[in-house]
Amino acid sequence: MAPKPPADLLMKNLPHLTFLRSFEAAARYLSFTSAADELNCTQSAVSNHVRSLEEFIGRPLFVRHPRSLSLTDVGEAYLPSVRHALQEIDSATQLLISQSHKREVVISCPVSLAERWLLKVIEGFSAAHPDIDLTIHSTIWVDVETNVSDISITINHVDDVMGPAVKLWDEKLALVCAPGFQVAGETLTRPEQLVQAKLIHILGRPIYWEKIAKHYGLTGIELKGGLQTNSSNMGLEFAANGMGCAVLPKTLVRSHVADGRLVEPFDFDLDCPWTYFATFKDKAATPSVKHFKAWLLKAAAEMEL
Repeated sequence: MAPKPPADLLMKNLPHLTFLRSFEAAARYLSFTSAADELNCTQSAVSNHVRSLEEFIGRPLFVRHPRSLSLTDVGEAYLPSVRHALQEIDSATQLLISQSHKREVVISCPVSLAERWLLKVIEGFSAAHPDIDLTIHSTIWVDVETNVSDISITINHVDDVMGPAVKLWDEKLALVCAPGFQVAGETLTRPEQLVQAKLIHILGRPIYWEKIAKHYGLTGIELKGGLQTNSSNMGLEFAANGMGCAVLPKTLVRSHVADGRLVEPFDFDLDCPWTYFATFKDKAATPSVKHFKAWLLKAAAEMEL
């Protein structure tokens, strides 16, 4: 089998696209003048394009009459393929143009973060870019279906993340309870009281309480059972209603602490082993997606825990 010629050689053996457009328009109108009007060029230019195409092919495409044109058999046979090819090129070009100008961003994010930190990010972005539409998919445990979102925010264990995910910040742990929350008749103010306290557990995150117990050297603390939920938001609501104390990422408790619904009974500095990562669909990203990505990363960099 003979080797295939290189791509650049194949391209040299194809007629110029301008010649094909002039031929298609002239065939549609059976007039070089009308074709020139549509293509916004001169009649002689269209005539020269068609003549160059005929020379390239080696066969006439039109019969030139004194005041009109007619297609030759070769021209009749050639026209449908040329027209189809030009339509495909035009459709592909329009699709790319429409995608590049699409002013929409789709974001997926854990519902707990979406209702707190991301809410403020979106508020600021929408004020600065009111012409860009945002769609938010709130998630619990797992992300939405692959390829749905332009930007996906997930919470992951720091040791389990691979690939292109970008860590948004170094998360910290916070222990919170309702103002005046009591343990055995006393307001919770000391770590050793946690041994007798009602604890709220986030399913899948036992390490939160384990780290607290290890940090303070507590033995006998209830690390399982009691009040449990798979939702960080629910855990916060349980704590705010005086049903126990909870350990959660500091990012999630800040607004509740700021408005007085929750308090941190004692200070400590513990890294959270679960934190937030963002994955960006950068391939063929629209300008709108790039704008939001930059805004998101700036907001993340300005986080203070």
